[in-house]
Amino acid sequence: MEELRYIDLFCGIGGMRLGFEKALESLGYIGNAVFSSEIKEHARKAYSLNFNTAEIKGDITKINEYNLPNFKVLLAGFPCQAFSSAGKRLGFDDTRGTLFFDIARILKVKKPSAFLLENVEGLVSHDSGRTLKRMTDVLKDLGYKISSCVLDGNDFGLAQSRRRIYICGLKGTKAISFKNFKIKKSVLSDIIDYNTPLQETDFTRKLFAHYDLNDVIGKQIKDKRGGKNNIHSWDFALKGEISHEQKELLGLILKYRRNKKWADIIGIDWMDGMPLTIDMIKTFYDNDNLSEMLRDLTAKNYLVFEYPKKKEGNVRKYDKSLKKGYNIVTGKLSFEYSRILNPDEATPTIVATDAMKLGVPVAGGIRPLTVREALRLFGFPECYNLEFLEKSKAFDLLGNTVCIPVVEEISKRLIKAVAEKTGETKLESKSA
Repeated sequence: MEELRYIDLFCGIGGMRLGFEKALESLGYIGNAVFSSEIKEHARKAYSLNFNTAEIKGDITKINEYNLPNFKVLLAGFPCQAFSSAGKRLGFDDTRGTLFFDIARILKVKKPSAFLLENVEGLVSHDSGRTLKRMTDVLKDLGYKISSCVLDGNDFGLAQSRRRIYICGLKGTKAISFKNFKIKKSVLSDIIDYNTPLQETDFTRKLFAHYDLNDVIGKQIKDKRGGKNNIHSWDFALKGEISHEQKELLGLILKYRRNKKWADIIGIDWMDGMPLTIDMIKTFYDNDNLSEMLRDLTAKNYLVFEYPKKKEGNVRKYDKSLKKGYNIVTGKLSFEYSRILNPDEATPTIVATDAMKLGVPVAGGIRPLTVREALRLFGFPECYNLEFLEKSKAFDLLGNTVCIPVVEEISKRLIKAVAEKTGETKLESKSA
């Protein structure tokens, strides 16, 4: 039978393509990716190596839609750029200036039979749902029946909870159904490489001097929030031993520094954590040694003595005309590990900013998540190669990729619908 031609936009490292190809193979079709586009250079290198192709175009905004080859299906895991909330509701033209517009202009000219788009779950609620509505209105105006749904990768056999919106369009009279997918679950222990040894560092030595492994599994490690599932740096003396009273003081500062009343007293717009003067601190914690305790915590870098910040446009800058106060120093990404994963659960959503700071419990200790394990969390085959990249670049790419099994299952329905529309209702094998 004739091959099914498709294009892969914002292709990243090829997750959409792999899912679509697996669907084609399971249904007995031969596919041909006739065009691919990706702006990140290290993503293009990974794509080129793993798909054995050098023909990957760059910036999609510079691609002429009239020069594209013909194709039946468009795939795009596109970045979400916000439309202006003051848009003039001009339909197709109202999306100009966004990357969605580049998808729309290609669809308008090439008129493929179908498309599959993927984006972050937040697109559903962005601008109170108006952004998604404007997108779907544009797609409907281009002649497509639209369906969309938020799906979790963990429901499709991945050991990662990753909720994303998938938008399908089909030329004709009916839309793709997102109902009744078979649920399949997995947990982190299913993909852990237990041959990769733990790592002992100053951070882990101090952590396990105060905690057993079972005590830290599933916990976050950050100083700017509290809660029972969080460990602070002072809980395990990361920056130096402190007294029980100092720990109590830090906990109270952590709590009260967010109180909106301080913003009015200081004379700034409220922010999520403001520096408090010693007089402010005395209102909720009074101790004869308070000044000495604060100086010691500042010397050990648990606290910082700083000016409040005032808004200047969209940024905040220190205002030296105001009185200095004490504030918690570090955020969640300031430490070697930001979270210790639970082997008996699915991981939280992997994001590029903290993927390298996820701890995997092994052999009585912890170590970082490996690139191979992260690839498995998205459903990449064992033969997929990112070894030529620095680990930080590999995680940067993985944090923005798609759930391959989800794309595969949606694509099966999409391909069948395209086949029915073109009269190719009998699915033939590759050898046919």
